[in-house]
Amino acid sequence: MTFRDKLDQAIDRHQSLLCVGLDPDPAKIPASLAKEANPVLTFNREIIAATADQACAFKPNFAFFGSLGPAGWPTLEQTLAAIPAHVPVILDAKVGDIGNTAEHYARMFLDRLGADALTVNPYMGRDAVLPFLARQDRGVFLLCLTSNPGAADFETEVLAGGGERLYERVARQAAAWNTHGNCGLVVGATRPEAMAELRQLAGDMPFLIPGVGAQGGDLRAAVEGGRDRAGRGAIVNVSRGVMYAGQGADFADAARRAAEAMRQEINQYRG
Repeated sequence: MTFRDKLDQAIDRHQSLLCVGLDPDPAKIPASLAKEANPVLTFNREIIAATADQACAFKPNFAFFGSLGPAGWPTLEQTLAAIPAHVPVILDAKVGDIGNTAEHYARMFLDRLGADALTVNPYMGRDAVLPFLARQDRGVFLLCLTSNPGAADFETEVLAGGGERLYERVARQAAAWNTHGNCGLVVGATRPEAMAELRQLAGDMPFLIPGVGAQGGDLRAAVEGGRDRAGRGAIVNVSRGVMYAGQGADFADAARRAAEAMRQEINQYRG
């Protein structure tokens, strides 16, 4: 089964475009877990169990696991093992390097760890992206127009010789590279003015949409502009708004309520 097949099936099964981001910060984990052998892992498992039927995907952020030190990799492996097999995993690592190094990133995250999809920085060009796209059953989300303020430093700059912006060039190039149907784009919800335009450029490629919630992105514009012709394709990521919806012993119940409310709101705009 390809990543896109798995994603579409999860969307239909759960009637959801919500992606739950897993950004485990030990400083924010409820005090009730302090005596656990691995509080981060217990926390992650509880969040996953509470929200899995509300989500179309989970997005673990590799940096949050890497910062845990020696426990980080096994905690990531065990976190992924807790995600139901029918729900895809989009690993957020934003890797980008020359082709030989990219191949080893692909082996590490896609082959060894078994992630269904990976975020990739395309700015070193085709040879840095091909090792990921060569895994035809896995998804590759290329950074296109991100949700952070610094995106204006490069991504929205107009290129010489035609007035095309850099993020538009990325979208056009991604469409050309998408020969196996496994490419997608990262498009921030804080860029609603560009969402519909990018959908036209990208065809039916899935969009991974961060920036809703703490970053103040426009949810309605993101869904209405980002959805594909089938009413899918706009994968709305929410991390802090779900994971840290509650700080008490009932944190998992609070996360579920937050995920359910977000799923329902998203569905209002799917059409």
